[in-house]
Amino acid sequence: MSHALAEQPAVEYGHVEHAMVHFDDLDALGILHNARYALLLERALTAYWSERGVSYQGGHASAPDVFHAVREFTISYRAPITGTGPVAVHFWLEHFGTTSAGYAFRFHSLDGTTVYAEGRRAIVRLDPATLRPAPWTDTARTVAATLLRPDSA
Repeated sequence: MSHALAEQPAVEYGHVEHAMVHFDDLDALGILHNARYALLLERALTAYWSERGVSYQGGHASAPDVFHAVREFTISYRAPITGTGPVAVHFWLEHFGTTSAGYAFRFHSLDGTTVYAEGRRAIVRLDPATLRPAPWTDTARTVAATLLRPDSA
């Protein structure tokens, strides 16, 4: 995500990352296509973790925690995003277990007055050799602690 956008707003818990909606993200009605929300969330999460040293670059993972799979994704749409430009993606962890994690998220206007969508995303950390669940590393636990909602710990 471009850092040319406004400074990320402070939130009580979790993090807000700005995601850019492009023209090709819109459907025939000129609103953000429903499938693009998952992509924008993924990009926001990737930016957050990458800035904290957990990334996949040059064909190599910086940490084994990069290897995870989405187990569940649910979303409720509240208001349409009707054009291009930045949208705020607020995300946080509600659960961070031995091998799994549960995110909650909300897409909203930059000023916070309009909620476009909200939902949940569950992931499971996988061993890249066996594709079986594997424990998160201490690195992931340190980063995850910055995203945990206080009453979920």
